Amino acid sequence: MWSEGTIGIPTKGAKYTAVHYWVKHFEEPSEEYGIDGGRISKLMLKQDGEVICNYDRGWDMEPTCKEAELAFAILMKEHN
Repeated sequence: MWSEGTIGIPTKGAKYTAVHYWVKHFEEPSEEYGIDGGRISKLMLKQDGEVICNYDRGWDMEPTCKEAELAFAILMKEHN
C-alpha cells in the first residue's frame, strides 16, 4: 500500500517546514526489503522540491537534515 502526505516539522517562531513523503508499506515485515526488517520497503522525503531521504529496498540516501530525521522517525513509528 502506498501512503502520501505532508508532515509539518516545527521551526522557530511557531512556523513549520513542510516535508512531503511517499511510503510503500506492507502488512507483514520483510527482513529482505524492509527498513530494519520492517514493513516499509520504499520511502522518499522531499523538502522544497529537494530529496532529503530515499529508501528503495535499500538506502539510496539516508536522512540529510534534522527535518528529514524527524519526519523519518514519525513515519517509522506509524508504518514500520
